[in-house]
This record gives sequence, C-alpha cells and structure tokens, in this order.
Amino acid sequence: MTTPADASDGRVTLVDEVDPRPVLRREVLVRGRIIDVVRDEVDLGDAGVVSREYVEHPGAVAIVALDEQERVLLLRQYRHPVRSFLWEVPAGLLDVEGEPAVVAAARELGEEADLTAESWSVLADYSTTPGSSDEAVRVFLARGLGAVADADRHVRTGEEVGMELRWVPLDEAVARVLDGSLHNPSAVVGVLAAAASRAGGWASLRPADAPWPSRPGA
Repeated sequence: MTTPADASDGRVTLVDEVDPRPVLRREVLVRGRIIDVVRDEVDLGDAGVVSREYVEHPGAVAIVALDEQERVLLLRQYRHPVRSFLWEVPAGLLDVEGEPAVVAAARELGEEADLTAESWSVLADYSTTPGSSDEAVRVFLARGLGAVADADRHVRTGEEVGMELRWVPLDEAVARVLDGSLHNPSAVVGVLAAAASRAGGWASLRPADAPWPSRPGA
C-alpha cells in the first residue's frame, strides 16, 4: 500500500488508491434512464457502519480537440440542472458496455463536432463529485483533426440542436477559466491540463489506453 510518506527519497507520494470498503446492504432509491440513486450501508472498520446515498453513473469521456494553431474547440450547450448555457469541450457517456474509452471519445467527437482525430492521448482523469456520485471522467487530447464526411454526420437532437461551435486559442481558454467565465468541469480540467502539458513539452501525456482504475465497473 502506498502512503504519503513512503517514498525512498523522503518526498511525499500522492496517489489516489482504489480500495472499496465492504457494502453490507444496498438499496436503489431512484432508478433513472441514465443514473440511479442508491443507498449503501458501508463497513468502515474502526469507524463503524455508515449509510451513504449517492448517484451511480456509467462514467464519461471528454475531448480537448486541439488544431494546428493550438486552438481548442468549445461547444455552447444548455444544461438544465444549472439553468445555464455553458461552453464545454465535446463529451459523452460511457453507455456502451465493454467499449474502450478512446472509442467512445472518437464517437462523441464525431457526433458533437463532426471531427475525426489521428492522434489520441490521455490528458487527465477526475471524479466529478466524489462525495455524492461515483462518476469518473477521462479527458483526452485529440490532434491531427479532420472532418467527418457529410454523408456520415450525426443528426443532433435535444440540447444539441443548433449547438454553437467556436475555436478558441488555448491561452484565451485558460484565461476564461481563471477569470471565472467557464464553469463546465471537463472544460476547466481539460483546458488547464492541456496548457500544463504543453508547457512541459507534452511529456505528461499518457497512451490512449492507459489504465483507468477509477472508471465505474473497472
């Protein structure tokens, strides 16, 4: 087990650890089309048994599509729970059982932005709201962009109808995150991760199939 003080050179080691506690009882409170709300009784050992209610989520992918001019693609979409139009990066659910995350990301990039990509890398992984949901998101960097053929383009419905697309210089997107103009979590994480990775010569990028132990069902 890795602990914060066990590095051989004395440095602090920071690694999140997937280590589920025993669930003694589970109850589905709400069964939804995409998500469920559940209540677990969890054995925390010395801390006793606690009851926790949370959202079960299939997980999601998000894509920072970066063109040759280092512009990132942002989409403007209505999000009813927050009653707002948000600028976001392309994203979608992991709702096809057994589908690799990068395959889902490529599909979402095509459906939402009419784009393909030759190069895929992992920028960042994060848990959206770990106190109330098990949702995990993997953020990819997509480069070598091309257009989906007209005959193969996805017909958008719902909130995606009339969705505005805009190419924004990465540095401007970073500024908009830091001044509080952008709030979508995948856009915030993706934009800042892309800027940080670029500053390090992209050395932090991981392979598109890098292990993802926090993915729901992993």
